[in-house]
Amino acid sequence: MSITIGVDIGGSHISSAAVNGNDFVIIPGTYFSGAVDSKASKEVIIKKWADIINQTIQIIQETYDYSLSDTIGIAFSMPGPFQYETGIAMFEGNDKYESLYNVSVSEELLKYLSTQNVSFRFLNDASCFGVGGSLKQESYANSKVIAITLGTGFGAAFLDNKLPITQGSNVPHNGCLWDKPFADSIADNYFSTRWFLSQYESITGNKLTDGVKEIAGIEDYSTAKIFDDFANNLSEFLAPFIIDFQADLLILGGNIAKSNRLFLTKFQENLKSKNIDIAISIVENTEQTSILGSSYLFNEVFWERIKAELPYF
Repeated sequence: MSITIGVDIGGSHISSAAVNGNDFVIIPGTYFSGAVDSKASKEVIIKKWADIINQTIQIIQETYDYSLSDTIGIAFSMPGPFQYETGIAMFEGNDKYESLYNVSVSEELLKYLSTQNVSFRFLNDASCFGVGGSLKQESYANSKVIAITLGTGFGAAFLDNKLPITQGSNVPHNGCLWDKPFADSIADNYFSTRWFLSQYESITGNKLTDGVKEIAGIEDYSTAKIFDDFANNLSEFLAPFIIDFQADLLILGGNIAKSNRLFLTKFQENLKSKNIDIAISIVENTEQTSILGSSYLFNEVFWERIKAELPYF
């Protein structure tokens, strides 16, 4: 059995699981997750990452007769800024993991992993989510896909036949959307949790702390208006990019997507009014989808296609 470990690094967590490389499903019993203090020291962060990954390694070695001499591929779904080819973190000025600035994640992790026979590969977290979402939607795996994550931030990936596209006349610069202009600001300020919290406080005068799930649970006129405004904004913003890329599938993930019952119908109606008829897939478990996507880096055909295009940011 071909086994790869996929790792999803978030702003406050790490998740790790072994993936069967033959059919790209997470192997039961190998998924582990834990909270991480992104403001901690380099040693504390790296040790926590290694602790979670080691739990997955242990299950692989105990259950699948992997010995200490067998090489295990470890693939990371990693937020930027990051040098994905070299594995060097470039976190600076973004309030997370700044103690890892200019640190080789590969070299530091090797100090704490339970085996030294590992191979590391890295890809942007939004791209990993898109690749994983494409793998789960087999009928669209070879199509043009836009994948977005709606949560504390606004992530995006444009994929053609599972390959992330970051340059070209039909995609935004770097394949990113968070920094693109929208209304009186940038997209990240409209399609993230803080927009919902700000809107709720503006309308009701009340502050909430538990995010979009709390707003979704209230279900009154105020919250209905917020979700309608969100649907209107999102469709208005995404429409030109969907048209330019000629996308066949839109994948939505992140915590906000879990409240899709409150905005999806309006969002789809708005797109249809713009003559956009696109399939939409809602992904409930963004972390596990990103793990699947990262593990695909050890598909050698895919790796040969993507390694020369790894972003340097």
